[in-house]
Amino acid sequence: MTSPEPRHAEWIGLALTEARAALDTADVPIGAVVIGPDGTVLGSGRNEREAIGDPTAHAEMVAIRAAAARLQELGAVAGSAADGWRLADCTLVVTLEPCAMCAGAVVLARIPRVVFGAWDEKAGAAGSVFDVLRERRLNHWVEVYGGVREQECAALLRDFFAGHRGA
Repeated sequence: MTSPEPRHAEWIGLALTEARAALDTADVPIGAVVIGPDGTVLGSGRNEREAIGDPTAHAEMVAIRAAAARLQELGAVAGSAADGWRLADCTLVVTLEPCAMCAGAVVLARIPRVVFGAWDEKAGAAGSVFDVLRERRLNHWVEVYGGVREQECAALLRDFFAGHRGA
């Protein structure tokens, strides 16, 4: 595990804003942003499984898709042959440790860094249950910065599930 940088806490704040927006659709409050090499947000997302009825609509997947589309747009404007799917030099920032599906998408998109808030002891794939992001048998490895603003991210999830159990 690599030590977080000061800007990681700021980026988690952006992801938390997305996570809170997921509450509007009764989705689990998880948010994500993809930060480009220059520090700008290329894509953002929140859980939308309930909102759109798609089991793959995790915050990370939504943000990765948005970032890839944005890179394709930028490449078209610049006249480059950017394919959009390689998110090299980008950083995925998410409020909860990615699951196996999302970690696989990170590897396939060639994202070199993942920053996350709360650990997921039930389904995490960045060191908790699995470690897909640093699996040496794969062709791409990812730097992982976990536990950034962990208490704040975990509290949002705890409050959400406590409300659902009490309802």
